[in-house]
Amino acid sequence: MRTPSPESGRLFGLTDGEAGYALLRITLGLNILLHGVVRLVGGPGAFADGLVKAFETSLLPGALVRPFAWVLPFAETAVGALLLLGLLTRHALAVGGLLMLALVFGTALRSEWEMLSVQMLYVGLYAALLGTARFNALALDRLRLSAPAATPRSVP
Repeated sequence: MRTPSPESGRLFGLTDGEAGYALLRITLGLNILLHGVVRLVGGPGAFADGLVKAFETSLLPGALVRPFAWVLPFAETAVGALLLLGLLTRHALAVGGLLMLALVFGTALRSEWEMLSVQMLYVGLYAALLGTARFNALALDRLRLSAPAATPRSVP
C-alpha cells in the first residue's frame, strides 16, 4: 500500500478546504465589488433615484430608501474589496450579511420573490464563508495576524 506524500491533497500549497474557501471568497468578493463599482460609475445619485422610484408602491418611505441607496454602492465596494483581498474577512462577511438582510427586507416588501431567492443564495454564501472561516489561508488576514507583535524597546 502506497503512503500518501505530504503534498497529496494540496493545491498550490493549500489544502482542498483552503483552496475551495479562497475560490469562493475571492469570487464573491469580485462579484460584490463590481456590484458597487458599476453603481458608483453610473452615479450613486442615479442609482438612489432608481431605487426610490422602485419603492414608490411599497410600505417603505422614500425618506428611508434614499439614504440606504446612497450608502449601498460604497458599502458593496468596500465589502467586495476586503473579501477579494482577504482583509478583515470576518468583519466584511458580517457587514455583507447585514447588507443582505436589509436587501431581503426591502425585496420582500416589494413582493419580488424571484429576486429574493437570488438574494437568499448570497446569504447562504456569506453564511457558508463565515462558518468555515478557519479555511481562510490565502488571505492578507494571514499576514496581518501572523506578523510578530512589536516588542517595547528596553531603556538602558
